[in-house]
Amino acid sequence: MDERVRPVALAGPGAPAERPAPDPALACRDVYKVFVARGRPRTALRAVTLGVRRGEFLALIGPSGCGKSTVLNMFAGLVEPTEGEVLHDGRPVRGVNTRVGYVTQDDNLLPWRTTVANVEIALELKGVPRAERRARALAYLARVGLVGFEHHYPHELSGGMRKRVSIVRTLVDETVDAILMDEPLGPLDAQTRLLLQDELLQLWQGSGRTIVFVTHDLVEAIALADRIAIFTSAPGTIKAVREVPIARPRDVFHIHEAAGFPEVYDAIWTDLREEIRKVRDAERE
Repeated sequence: MDERVRPVALAGPGAPAERPAPDPALACRDVYKVFVARGRPRTALRAVTLGVRRGEFLALIGPSGCGKSTVLNMFAGLVEPTEGEVLHDGRPVRGVNTRVGYVTQDDNLLPWRTTVANVEIALELKGVPRAERRARALAYLARVGLVGFEHHYPHELSGGMRKRVSIVRTLVDETVDAILMDEPLGPLDAQTRLLLQDELLQLWQGSGRTIVFVTHDLVEAIALADRIAIFTSAPGTIKAVREVPIARPRDVFHIHEAAGFPEVYDAIWTDLREEIRKVRDAERE
């Protein structure tokens, strides 16, 4: 039996159901994903419709296991939907999507390559001449404060430094117009995380690139994003998409003091609280 259940209307006052923006950079249209494990189907996503505007910073937030990372993997072409469409620039994503960059929670640096050589990888694979790729890699490393560490190996760098290398390794390929980030700052200490949030915003602002950023940290989502998509508990669907009404450029170090922060925080927490409660109740059963 197909275990999928068509969703009821979830959007309440102030929490409109998502409809794709005209000509979105990335989009899901009525997407379902069913995984089969040990012969039993499990629905990870149900009726997900989401449009990511060109050049926006969109955060995805929701309980653990609600399918946020699965959405990223679909945009990257690493997972196919069971039903529905996943689009990039209006074209279906089929197979690995080489026009997106992907930053994961792990830095995935190659231990036998230096900092600058790790950053150069994508450019090297695309045939960019050595002098040009070296110049671009060094310029990006300078932007994140890694001058003097260009020839260090990953084991010689701190966790925050490795994460900086991982991020600029993705951004240095300027043919990539969309960046997917799956909890990229999650493992870091609080101070380093704030610094990297600020650096990420500086790298993104004015670039015209689209970022889809998965996080469990509500404050981080508000500090970084233009909009926040809130997922229900599994099987995940979009409960609400909320605009973040805080002007840019943003000061991530004092985001709590920004006009509009308390209101948007309370609204998103209200959306999220019920879904987290559902997960806890299911764990107790």
